[in-house]
Amino acid sequence: MADDRRVVIVGGGPAGLTAAYALMKAGLPSVVLEKEAQVGGHARTVCHDGFLFDVGGHRFFTKIPEVRQIWQEVLGERFLRVRRLSRILYRGRFFHYPLKPLEALWRMGLFESGWVALSYTRKKLFPMPEDGTLESWMSNRFGRRLFLMFFKTYTEKVWGRKCTEIRSDWAAQRIKGLTLGGAMRNALVPGRERPRSLIEEFDYPRRGPGMLWERMAERLREGGQEIRLERDVIRIRHEGATVRAVVSGHSGQEDEHAGTHFLASMALQELILALDPPAPAEVRDHARALRYRDFITVAVVIRRPAVFPDNWIYVHTPDVHVARIQNYKNWSAAMVPDPGQTCLGLEYFCNEGDALWSMPDASLEALARREVARLGFAAEDEVTGAAVLRQRKAYPVYDWEYKEHLAALRSYLDGFGNLQMIGRNGLHKYNNQDHAMLTALLAVRNLLGEQLDVWAVNTENEYQEITTT
Repeated sequence: MADDRRVVIVGGGPAGLTAAYALMKAGLPSVVLEKEAQVGGHARTVCHDGFLFDVGGHRFFTKIPEVRQIWQEVLGERFLRVRRLSRILYRGRFFHYPLKPLEALWRMGLFESGWVALSYTRKKLFPMPEDGTLESWMSNRFGRRLFLMFFKTYTEKVWGRKCTEIRSDWAAQRIKGLTLGGAMRNALVPGRERPRSLIEEFDYPRRGPGMLWERMAERLREGGQEIRLERDVIRIRHEGATVRAVVSGHSGQEDEHAGTHFLASMALQELILALDPPAPAEVRDHARALRYRDFITVAVVIRRPAVFPDNWIYVHTPDVHVARIQNYKNWSAAMVPDPGQTCLGLEYFCNEGDALWSMPDASLEALARREVARLGFAAEDEVTGAAVLRQRKAYPVYDWEYKEHLAALRSYLDGFGNLQMIGRNGLHKYNNQDHAMLTALLAVRNLLGEQLDVWAVNTENEYQEITTT
């Protein structure tokens, strides 16, 4: 009997393309609708005048065998093995991150080191009440003084709010198992299993993460799957609890993509608000209440063969806007076409529509030049070129109410029999690339008859990258 299933996938990032890849292997047709002009989503690689830069840094490390297998199938030997070097810039001094406690204490000096040690001891003896905030979570694990030095400023730059207004869920998910005591033990006892935050080596495609997703898109097209770019979702048409079609806009025209099953990695908020007929008013209110953090990369080309040895730097200096700086050449030499030059990616976190987001490109490029010089990496006249990239809804925000809103939206969407959310924004979960891919693989297995909880990825122990601490 012929299989008449047809799957419409909204989003051509890691989750969407992985879903299409798994469907191709299962012999089911799909169409991928991607809003941008290239695939890869948050993991795409952009080319400007021959210089390649990423939307944030993407390490290829996973403990999920199915994900590792896909990476190898698609790119094979075109991965590089990269030694990680990342440091914190604090008061003009560099400190390795993950922290190397003995080095950090030495560089701080005797007085500051003693203060940090006393602060850590005090928090171990008299911990703050665990009130669910990021501030109490980090203070209890690193000590109040170390939290103020190495976490507070950067974290508040990233999220645009005080650490008392951010739930500890983010840290528990992203740096699970990392404490000052644990860092000390990892420094002194070789062979211990390390949390993801402590991984010292990782794989990386020779020409950036976008190389993987562009190659996967080629494989999908060769296998008969459709990928349609610059398709912005306008409506998601449904009849009761069954989705019938996705209506997208392209070149001023509307296209309707009918299907029997639908997978979506588009922002959960936007999907709810695109439903036609509309979702109930209270559901739409929950969707509008979800918060996101947006992101700007200003890639600057510097007339120097080397600037600093790190892959990336965390900037804890409060008097500059930049929060993190990528050095693409130190991820892969192939990212920079001229060995006599270096390309840095200055990363600014903001909210869509705020003053930083709304600055003209020329003003952002000028800001990046000034801050490169202010931080001592290069003179302004050594910057020979720049490019600006804006990324909407780069990070789902874990504010105080998000769990309530997310639970209500999940409950509503569970009523649809042929729609599954996948990926970081689809699930409103700050997942890594490999976990986004895993959500897609589980969703396809559900489509094929299994009953798996996609929402549980990177929350339950069976899906964590470290299962023992």
